Amino acid sequence: VGFSQVGAESDWRTANTESMKSTFSEENGYELIFDDAQQKQENQLTAIRNFIQQEVDYIVLAPVTETGWDTVLQEAKDAGIPVIIVDRMVDVSDDSLYTTWIGTDALCEGRKAAEWLNGFAEAKGIAASDIHIADIQGTIGSTAQIGRTKGLEEGVDKYGWDLVAQQTGEFTQAKGQEVMESMLKQYDNINVVYCENDNEAFGAIDAIKAAGYEVGGEEGQILVMSFDTTNAGLTQTLSGEITCDTECNPLHGPRVEEIIQKLEAGEDVDKQAFVDEVAFASDDTVTKVTIDGTDYDITPITQEIIDGRAY
Repeated sequence: VGFSQVGAESDWRTANTESMKSTFSEENGYELIFDDAQQKQENQLTAIRNFIQQEVDYIVLAPVTETGWDTVLQEAKDAGIPVIIVDRMVDVSDDSLYTTWIGTDALCEGRKAAEWLNGFAEAKGIAASDIHIADIQGTIGSTAQIGRTKGLEEGVDKYGWDLVAQQTGEFTQAKGQEVMESMLKQYDNINVVYCENDNEAFGAIDAIKAAGYEVGGEEGQILVMSFDTTNAGLTQTLSGEITCDTECNPLHGPRVEEIIQKLEAGEDVDKQAFVDEVAFASDDTVTKVTIDGTDYDITPITQEIIDGRAY
């Protein structure tokens, strides 16, 4: 199995990589060829071509961005190698170029977060016109960024919030801190920071504190929202520094193995498979949100929940 990973830009990505490595280990009867693309698509194109030359049985790709894959995936198809896409989606002219995709519904994640913010504001008596949001986006063009940004922008249009600024933090703590520092210097009214992953949130929180502000969901504080629900992210949710953290489940290794086992047995697999996910908040102000008629629980975080999770 050849596996090309985006890179180790986040705690979430590390958990995803470890899940793949532990599943496709020699002890489990596999040979895994792992590639760290260091967030560069050209590295992934090279890796896939190397996998083809090495005649691997399966290629697993966590793509940096959605576009630019048609040619190399056609090469894999011509070589008769099934390609399983994980985490982020690919935008190709012919979806037969890959066998299946498995991952998270980033748009639903964004909508959950937006509905939580609306519910929280209503419960606290905060007018929509008093919500001023800074959006620290993920890697531009990635599935997670596209979905989470769109979910927020839908909420802005629906509820009339003020979206003060948007800039990519590239899913890293260092860039998240840099972007937050810049935004706080440019705007003095930001009271909600919508970080598109936990690492960006860690950096943003550092910048907010360094600028002399407090983080949290109380009046006069800057409310920080995040995605991923890593152990560190949920720990900061428990402390109240992150007020809402929406899950993006990284444990794709067993799911990919299940797909491979079905393919080996000659069985059909679904073209797309979304992973079930939850959301956590620092308190019980909002315990449920509704999206397109479907209710989703918002779980108040506890240490017991954190201790019982796999990542």
